[in-house]
Amino acid sequence: MAEAVTRPRISFEFFPPRTEEQKLILESTWQKLAPLRPDYLSVTFGAGGSTLDATRETVEALAAGTDVPVAPHISCMAESEEMLRDILRAYRARGVDRLVVLRGDRPDGLAGPGPFQYANELVGYIRREFGDAFRIEVACYPEFHPESASSRSDLFYFKQKVEAGADGAVTQYFYNAEAYFHYRDDCHRAGIDIPITPGIMPITNYRQLSRFSEMCGAEIPQWIRRRLEAFGDDGASIRAFGLDVVTELCERLLAGGAPGLHIYTLNRANASFLLWQRLNRGVRPG
Repeated sequence: MAEAVTRPRISFEFFPPRTEEQKLILESTWQKLAPLRPDYLSVTFGAGGSTLDATRETVEALAAGTDVPVAPHISCMAESEEMLRDILRAYRARGVDRLVVLRGDRPDGLAGPGPFQYANELVGYIRREFGDAFRIEVACYPEFHPESASSRSDLFYFKQKVEAGADGAVTQYFYNAEAYFHYRDDCHRAGIDIPITPGIMPITNYRQLSRFSEMCGAEIPQWIRRRLEAFGDDGASIRAFGLDVVTELCERLLAGGAPGLHIYTLNRANASFLLWQRLNRGVRPG
């Protein structure tokens, strides 16, 4: 008897489109990725934490167009507890039962500090007000948050989010599997026992990746950086090499016990779809 092929647990992340052209691109993207049966689709606030309305509209479009659970990002953006309560009640009314809770950047147009300064405060509030109505994912950083004073303080703040009621965590992207394994072991030793899902960034554009990595503190190993630089403007070679690198990374992570993969799509389908195919050889979509 043939051995059953086990699908890795995968989720995809999108950002709210700002123009009609971007809306069409995103629609094409989720129409290609939703049939892969991901665990969920998450929706960010977009660059700089743009607007709440854009996130809500994108969540509604995904919920109406697919049967895949949708998880909006919630950050410390609300001007009041009442505002956040209304947002969460509206999501519950639409059947949303999963959130990605982050400190994040305050959206444009919201002045001054709100009632929540840190993600653990936000997680605690949601648990007090809504109990277990939402599964809550939080962020963590195998290569450490760029604002952390030390690895110890980074774990301390992560544990605060877990103790406040987080169910799981998604990491910042990285390209060194050992960074994830060491971080996971450190978390276990610190008494953090929630699932920690690696965040995965496909490599399709070196300049863009370099810019993102500089902003968020993710390390591009020198051997990868040098190879990408050597390709120059040869986009096809960059994408082919990037697919090989990220596939090998994902295979190592899954073989080492990672509970799944969370893929940052940048609202483009091809790289994520090809990665899914590589990781699911012998499995048909749908």
